Parts: sequence; structure tokens; C-alpha cells
Amino acid sequence: MHVCQRCVSFLLSRTLSAALQQSTRALHQRSHLMLLRHSTRQPLVHTLSQRHSRETWRHFTDHQAASPDVHNKIDLAQKEVVPLNSDVHRISSQVSLSDSQSIDLDAVVRPSPLQEISEEEAVQIQVPSALPPESSTLRPYVDKSETLSKLVQLGVNLWELEQRPNVGSMLVRLDFHADVAPRLLFLKDLGVEESKLGRLLTKNPFILTESLDNLEARVAYLKSKKFSKQSVAAMVSKAPYLLNFSVERLDNRLGFFQKQLGLSAEKTRDVVTRLPRLLCASLEPIKENLKVCELEFGFRGNEIQHIVTTVPKVLTTNKRKLTQIFDFVHNTMDVPHSLIAKFPQILNAKFLRIRERHLFLEYLGRAQYQPSQPNYISLDRLVFLPDDVFCSEVALATLEDFEKFQKTL
Repeated sequence: MHVCQRCVSFLLSRTLSAALQQSTRALHQRSHLMLLRHSTRQPLVHTLSQRHSRETWRHFTDHQAASPDVHNKIDLAQKEVVPLNSDVHRISSQVSLSDSQSIDLDAVVRPSPLQEISEEEAVQIQVPSALPPESSTLRPYVDKSETLSKLVQLGVNLWELEQRPNVGSMLVRLDFHADVAPRLLFLKDLGVEESKLGRLLTKNPFILTESLDNLEARVAYLKSKKFSKQSVAAMVSKAPYLLNFSVERLDNRLGFFQKQLGLSAEKTRDVVTRLPRLLCASLEPIKENLKVCELEFGFRGNEIQHIVTTVPKVLTTNKRKLTQIFDFVHNTMDVPHSLIAKFPQILNAKFLRIRERHLFLEYLGRAQYQPSQPNYISLDRLVFLPDDVFCSEVALATLEDFEKFQKTL
């Protein structure tokens, strides 16, 4: 069958178009497969390029004898295939570049630990804390916190402190060299004995957060009121919260006692030195005890003044206990106000001891507390002598007799 030149050209163009479309689809599929297998680093691009070229040229060589214009069509096909081959080579070069980049990433040189860095880089470094994030006790922190370990060595009772709200977290945040050591040196220079530092910090850990300037100002104020250095050290040891109060409060307290009791400056210093918690405790119980002594007990002003200067603790004694002792001594033992004011120590004694010894003397017929009467027994001998001495010198009985009498009460 004879085929004209025009038909041959038409058939070749249709065949060439179909071949190009088929080759393009195959190229896309194989390129996708190549990217999926890229991790294995197989040379798929090169193989794909060669296979695509072979298939294209084999398809056209079968038609070389059909017409003289075939070579022109083949040249046209070559020009259209070239961009495809260029794309394949471009992809191959990108894959090779990515391979080289991955190799370079594996060979990255890390900086030396001795290399100097800038302040900005140093600030950005985050170091994980060696301390537990939270705990209900201070025990896990003691071995890792210099502050807590040093406080334990000083004799601070951490178990007692951790029972108080927010104290444990406060201690963990303190730096020993910046917060604790300067205040310990301040207390030691003040005259506080090293053996008493543990008890002081157990009672008042908040002194570790007080400003050194404030602490020095309060000590300077007490010294300006003619308190000696030894007196201030003794007062701080007895009343750990003393230096936590401002100068204004300390001045108001001293003025209150001097004015309320009518004491001289010297006697006021003596009372406060012996019982420094008068400057720290609430004034309400103190005012109430003063009114009780005056209105309920019936003591005169000078008698109250003598009682307070002799036994300052009367001002802070529980009102119920104070009333119980006075009622028994004055109404049951029939001791007048003048003798109680002369021996006010009895108001600070244990009620059970007063009652047991008075009843034993009354049983023996020796309960005589009037100085003008024979066999007079003073109130201080009644209360403060040991049991064996009381029995032998005051009751004129044996200790066994007194112990048997105690069992009958």
C-alpha cells in the first residue's frame, strides 16, 4: 500500500507526541521514586536519564526508513527532549549537593569547652539545677545546699523550721556567702556566743534576711541608751526577734515601761536586760497584768513597782496562773500584801509545789508565815528549797513522810 508524504508526516507527529507524553509521565514517576529512595543514595537519576534516552531513540529509529523528513522530525524531537534531560541533570546535581551537605553536617566541628564566649551567649546558657524542684521536707536539699549544711553544723533545727510556712523555701534560696555569712559574723562581733547561734537562728531565721544596715542601726540605738555591748549580746540571745524590730518600736517600748511603772532609766534598763522579750511581746497581756495587780489583787503603786523590778516575768505570766497563785497565797495561806510584795518570787513559782508544801506543813502544825510569830517560815524557803532540804530544815520531817503525804492528795 502506498502512503503519501503528508500522511507519513501526520502519523509521525502523532507518534512523536504520544511518545513524548509517555516519556514525561515515566520521568515524573521515576523522579518521585528516586526522591523516596534518596536515603539509600542509589544512582537512580543517572539510570533514569539513560533509560529515557534509549527508549526515545529506539522509538524513532524504527521509522527512519519511512520518509526523508523523518530526520527533520527526529531533530525536532531531540530539541524537545533536551530540556527534559536538562531537568534530570539539574535534579541529579541537587541530589549530589544535598548528599555533600549531609556529609558536611556530620563533620561539623564543635567548639572547645575552653573557648571564650561573649556575655550575651553566657547569659543564654541554661544550667539545670541539681536541687529537687519541690519537696515537703528540707532533707533532700541538705547535701546539695551549702547554706543548709552550714546551718546544720551550727546546730540549727531544720525539722522545726520546715514546720513553719514559707521558711523552708526561704532558706533554700539563701546564698551562704552573700546572705548568711555576713550576718553570722555580725552576731559574733556583737558578742553572741557561737554555741547559741543555732538556737537563735532556729527561733528567728528571718534575721538572715534583715539588712545589715538596719541591724547595725538598732544595735547603735541600744548602745545610745547606755546598754553595754555585753547586755545587748545577752538580750539578743534571750530574745532572738529583738533586732527585727525598728528603732521607733524599741524607743516606744522603753518609753512605755519607764512611764507606766514610774521607773528610772537605770531600773528600766535593768528590767529590759533581764527580760528582753518585753520589747518584743505584745503590750496587751502586759497592760492586763498591771491592771489585775492593781484592781483585783489590791497592790499599791510602789508595791507593783517593786514586784516588777524584782520579778519582771510577772508582767508576761498567764493571767489565770497569776490569779490562782495569788488567791491561794493570800486567802488560803493568809499571807498579807506586804509579805507577797516583799517576796514576789512566789508569784512566779509552781502552784502545785506551793499547795503540796503548805498542806504538809499545815498537817504537821508548822504552817506559820507571820514574821512576828514563832516558827516563822519565809515564803522563799517555802518554795525554792529542794525537797530534802525543805523536809529536814523547814518541815522537820523525812523525805519519805513527805512523799507518802503527796500520795494522799
